[in-house]
Amino acid sequence: MAISDFEMVRAWKQVLELSRLQRGQTVTILTSAGTHPQTLSTALIACQDMGAIVNRLDLPPVNGEKSLSRDALAYLGTTPLTGNRAAIAALKASDLVLDLMTLLFSPEQHDILQSGTKILLAVEPPEVLARLVPTAQDKARVTAAAARISAAREMRVTSAAGTDLSCPLGEFPAISEYGFVDEPGRWDHWPSGFVLTWPNEGGANGTIVIDRGDILLPQKSYANDRITLTVENGYATRIEGGVDAELLREYMRSFNDPEAYAISHIGWGLQPRAHWTTLSLYDREASIGMDARAYEGNFLFSLGPNNEAGGARTTACHIDIPLRACTVSLDGQEVVRQGKVIDAAQP
Repeated sequence: MAISDFEMVRAWKQVLELSRLQRGQTVTILTSAGTHPQTLSTALIACQDMGAIVNRLDLPPVNGEKSLSRDALAYLGTTPLTGNRAAIAALKASDLVLDLMTLLFSPEQHDILQSGTKILLAVEPPEVLARLVPTAQDKARVTAAAARISAAREMRVTSAAGTDLSCPLGEFPAISEYGFVDEPGRWDHWPSGFVLTWPNEGGANGTIVIDRGDILLPQKSYANDRITLTVENGYATRIEGGVDAELLREYMRSFNDPEAYAISHIGWGLQPRAHWTTLSLYDREASIGMDARAYEGNFLFSLGPNNEAGGARTTACHIDIPLRACTVSLDGQEVVRQGKVIDAAQP
């Protein structure tokens, strides 16, 4: 269902207030061919209403001739900022960048963040943004979970479907995604509401079973039969099953890159207003599937790069897979039990 401009402006203002936007600060809105016009127009109104100095930087899309999907996260090659010194300078000179284009997994983004500029990604449909407007309570819950990861040295994930994965921790930081940017140099994604980290390089071992109904992204599809991944020394060495497994194998093989099979980020969803079912209700090209990534109690794992966490592994292939009904433990203490989050205050 469509949403009014009034509601979108109100949503933007809530996010911008949480992001501590001040009168007189400079906001640059980063756009491209796929930017949603209502998201852009209402962002412009909200920023101006809050007294910001607002610019729009529109850049041409890239990688379309290489990617097998129109999804912005399906191919992580160069970005529109690669070699674009003038654009990078403009973004570094901004207090806040609203990324309505999808700038991820790039050295340019790291460079901009290190200058103190804040970057907020917002590319989901307006009605999804409005339904999942972040709150201070979201931040409190996500950061508490991140603190538990930071103190742990092993994450173990099991399920009745057959998942049994062990991941040593400590080499990479815990990342909190709660939907707004309230500190200099912070990146976040509206909507979100989950916590993640990366296993120690080469340390993940075990079995991951993608069960019927689990979601594959960027395929944006629910698995129709089980897919079994054998994980050895940080890489998925076998992908077994029926047609769904064959589709996944062939898609990953198209990148011709062994780093595509590495276990990337691992964590769990903490957003009660996101839903496992939502993906089935949207056109595939309308959404990048943030409900699927953030819904409460999922175990979200990824295949591909770790350069976002400071690692050296880059690859154009990035696959996110949220699983249902898993039990996630940190150093033997359950934080998710069969798909239900156990907060620190719970027994």
